[in-house]
Amino acid sequence: MSTPLRIAVCIKQIPAFADMELGADGLLQREGVPLELNPYCRRAVALGATLAHTTGGSVTVITMGPPSAQDAVREALAWCDQHDATATGVLISDPALRGSDTLATAQALHATLDALGPFDLVLMGRNSVDADTGQVGPEVAELLGWPFLTAVKHFEIDGATINARCEHDDGAVQIRTTTPAVVSCAERLCDPAKVDPQGRAAVDDTRITTMGTAQLGPGPWGAAASPTWVGPTRTIATSRRRVLEPGTDLDTQIARALETLDQLGALDPSGDHARDLGRVPVETNGPATTIAVIAEPGRAHLTREMLGAAATLATAIDARVVAFVAEGSQAHEHGAWGADHVIALTGSHVEEDLAHAIGDWCARETPWAALAPSTAWGREIASRIAARLSAGLTGDAVELDVTDGRLVAWKPAFGGQLLAAITATSPVQMTTVRAGMLGRLEPRVMTATIETIAVAHTSRIEVLARTRDDNLDTLAEAPVVIGVGRGVAPDQYAALQPLLDVLDGELAATRKVTDQGWLPRARQLGITGRSISPRLYVAIGIGGKFNHTVGVRSARCVLAINSDPNAPVFDTCDAGIVGDWVDVVPKLTAALSLRFSRRS
Repeated sequence: MSTPLRIAVCIKQIPAFADMELGADGLLQREGVPLELNPYCRRAVALGATLAHTTGGSVTVITMGPPSAQDAVREALAWCDQHDATATGVLISDPALRGSDTLATAQALHATLDALGPFDLVLMGRNSVDADTGQVGPEVAELLGWPFLTAVKHFEIDGATINARCEHDDGAVQIRTTTPAVVSCAERLCDPAKVDPQGRAAVDDTRITTMGTAQLGPGPWGAAASPTWVGPTRTIATSRRRVLEPGTDLDTQIARALETLDQLGALDPSGDHARDLGRVPVETNGPATTIAVIAEPGRAHLTREMLGAAATLATAIDARVVAFVAEGSQAHEHGAWGADHVIALTGSHVEEDLAHAIGDWCARETPWAALAPSTAWGREIASRIAARLSAGLTGDAVELDVTDGRLVAWKPAFGGQLLAAITATSPVQMTTVRAGMLGRLEPRVMTATIETIAVAHTSRIEVLARTRDDNLDTLAEAPVVIGVGRGVAPDQYAALQPLLDVLDGELAATRKVTDQGWLPRARQLGITGRSISPRLYVAIGIGGKFNHTVGVRSARCVLAINSDPNAPVFDTCDAGIVGDWVDVVPKLTAALSLRFSRRS
């Protein structure tokens, strides 16, 4: 007989960013934009309702926000009602909570869970699509001292034993652990919880309790508890030429498109080389400020990006770079790419254990900054360290600068339509770095020193298997990417191979394609996928909704092929060809082959 589970489901209400537009002043117009339950949180609600129903347990739905966020709680409760799950709601709302960053939010949720608990499970979405940091879950887990299961797409529980399959960026991790635990839910875990306005309105007000800072404890709370603050913002400047001649024949359209691509340098591979590192190594035999880089196993491209960025920052503050390497010592390689010192982590490679070992080192050494990859692995480690040190953590940075001796991390905001400058006030400044955005630097002649730290296994997480179905670096390194939508069936991908060959390109896709399992999730572009910055992006059979096109905003040039002249993708491309891709691709491939042969 199943044990009744006490389940907390933490949810977030967000703006519907697909409906947001830029005004004449260049700023986002947020007034009148509808609010909705975060898509990943819908999966957490659905799983919570199912588990409560099947075990005879209960669900407590918790959200933090203004009074309007009560509607998200109502929707979650209405879903639970429809699935025969006992549920109540809690709205954490207080003016003193304004300005909460991810750590302050995690601390408020931790206090709420302590006040309302004990709980067996805390469920939440993998991340919120408005911020896309994925930090609150592992920060809550660290504050609770619990295991964290990220992006779960298969979940089973038998008594206190949990078996789960977690979705990572280009593979999966099979995990076994025990309750209590914090679980973040992937999009592919289950169908989303959705209830219409009429169903939400039917929820009785008395089922939702409002809590403020008086119930949470002495604090501090909100902005006063937030070790990061938001500075200037800027729109992501992406001016596309939108060259389109739908009334002409395909040959004419292709010729005009290639002329545009040539003008933009999209067909010239000579600009694909890395930039020169150009820094003098810092002497390490005296006192020096430190920048730590946490390297994920098997992420050579992203590790080199982070080491190059750290080396560049180090020249501005007279620092040395220390690389934490989980897979063993590669002092020569990491030294060439920017590390002055390498710390090889031996023993446990469980994320929680690694976070504690690196966090203890950071507590002793107080590095100026610590960089980690913006992957499932890196986000958990960095978030746990941040919670452990009360450090400011910026998620998903795409640019790094130094201003007045402090680290400035620029990250996408408001669904990717803006870049925001985030600065940390804590002694250790932390950030996770998005793959493929910083660029790799030319290697230097440098051999790093090396030491070893043994990592103890104290986590209740047991990793049964780690598998990969792709390589996250592939799209980051590709100079040309060809994206496909559902308009291209998987048995037709072979027809694209000649075009991929002539352009030296890689295949990517929309979310609907990866949802079908036609391509691995690592190939998914957009808000819930990846962002890339290739020399050329070719969209084939893609409608062009904002949720996808935001992932290719940093591409130098975009070519779109679609049979519908009114497809939104033509509003976000430099050159467009109107026609059936089956007819266009062979002609385009032949024209490119002829053009390249004339150059050779």
